[in-house]
Amino acid sequence: MNLSIPGGDLDLLVIGETLIDFISVEETESLLEATTFQRFAGGSPANIAANVAKLGGQAAVISKTGMGAFGQFLKAELGRAGVQTQYMVMDHRVRTSIIFVSRTKGTPDFEPFRDADFRLEPREISEEAIARAKVVHASMWPLSREPARSAVEKAFVLAQEQGKLISLDPNYSPRIWPDTREAREVIRHMMSYTTLTKPSLDDARRLFGEGQSPEHYIARFHEMGPRVVVFTMGGAGMILSVEGQQTFIPAQPVKVVDATGAGDSFWAGFLMALLDGHPLERCVLFAREIVGRKLARIGPLPDNLDRAEIYKAIEMGNG
Repeated sequence: MNLSIPGGDLDLLVIGETLIDFISVEETESLLEATTFQRFAGGSPANIAANVAKLGGQAAVISKTGMGAFGQFLKAELGRAGVQTQYMVMDHRVRTSIIFVSRTKGTPDFEPFRDADFRLEPREISEEAIARAKVVHASMWPLSREPARSAVEKAFVLAQEQGKLISLDPNYSPRIWPDTREAREVIRHMMSYTTLTKPSLDDARRLFGEGQSPEHYIARFHEMGPRVVVFTMGGAGMILSVEGQQTFIPAQPVKVVDATGAGDSFWAGFLMALLDGHPLERCVLFAREIVGRKLARIGPLPDNLDRAEIYKAIEMGNG
């Protein structure tokens, strides 16, 4: 099955956190043992935009940072990656959000220090950017606090009115949003605007509790609105569910060097293949190939990824 792609000169518009990632140099499951950190431009939506740009797509970001060195660093790094940054808001009254992250082969430990990211206001959502975009994407971070929650909803309302594809990452974390009941209510409402979503098994367990089957979790997400659910389970593979019709896709065997950013790499690969007009199952295979390349290296994806070469690898059975 293919999704109809709306018009626009901008492949992807992301809305949400743009922040500084301080990622541990040492590989560790816990930040308690981390002593040395390296600075990266981060935030899931910003990472997805950068990865789409590395794949040759046109991506832009709406977010808020401070005007100090960290905010300037983020804007410069995103621009260097090829992301359009004219819709970013830099505000002297706030400080750029930062997060400390452990480097690990599994789910990273992290500790956030938030300010600017959740202070994005509805009036700062660019209607021009929405009109230009084919896909409008957000994550759970901005939904966790006002006024960013209302800003994302404004963007989704405008996008829905204009027939855009809307994607939402249900990357819920109690550390970001301690009130799970409120999180469920908000995500249920926001998913009603959404075309597609990509929960991980960890996301689903944090939102809906332990002990349920993947099929149960997938049904919960479909009930909230999205036609397309891609349910990822790490090394156990993934399930593509289109209006309840499910296809299992195994994980790609790969030696894991660094899992940080794997989910963002999957999102970028899936959305880029979708915008290239491929069937949804092929989009998952393309995303899986991108994730394999991310897992096999420390740090972000390399620049100037060759989409044609990756599609060829899939056709040859290497993806």
